[in-house]
Amino acid sequence: MTNIEIIKVELKDIDKLQKIGRQTFSETFSDGNTEENMTKYLDEGFSIEKLTTELNDKNAEFYFATIDENVIGYLKLNFGQSQTELQDDKGLEIERIYVTKNFHGKKVGQILYDKALEIAKLNKSDFVWLGVWEENPRAINFYKKNGFVEFDKHVFKLGNDEQTDIMMKLKLNY
Repeated sequence: MTNIEIIKVELKDIDKLQKIGRQTFSETFSDGNTEENMTKYLDEGFSIEKLTTELNDKNAEFYFATIDENVIGYLKLNFGQSQTELQDDKGLEIERIYVTKNFHGKKVGQILYDKALEIAKLNKSDFVWLGVWEENPRAINFYKKNGFVEFDKHVFKLGNDEQTDIMMKLKLNY
């Protein structure tokens, strides 16, 4: 998979971002959630209004993974006060790394993750952190393999269902 390109997402790409966001979230979580909760979350979490706000936030960045100009995954990073919880200026949050199902196991997630680490180092972050659903062993194992350790838990609301996310952190050493 050497022809994967990582491209920073701009406001003009909002339709592609909405499409890949909805597709990958559905592929990842539909089996473990009700249709009602999924629909509610997809409508709210990936609305054009919400994505516009996120894309205009100077403390948030999105990146596409593409092959031949086709979007196959994406990454969302949050800095400073835009982080969903810790809001530590020395930290960088990976809010989302999602890859389309047909590209699972093909190192696309690793390439997006490597981009996140590159940005963390450019920003001289002391650590990278994230939340991952406790019922997503594939993602938990991916982050553990990359050196992350569990440090807390928090509630993630999907529709009207309160779910537990494991919070994980990676301390960076320069």
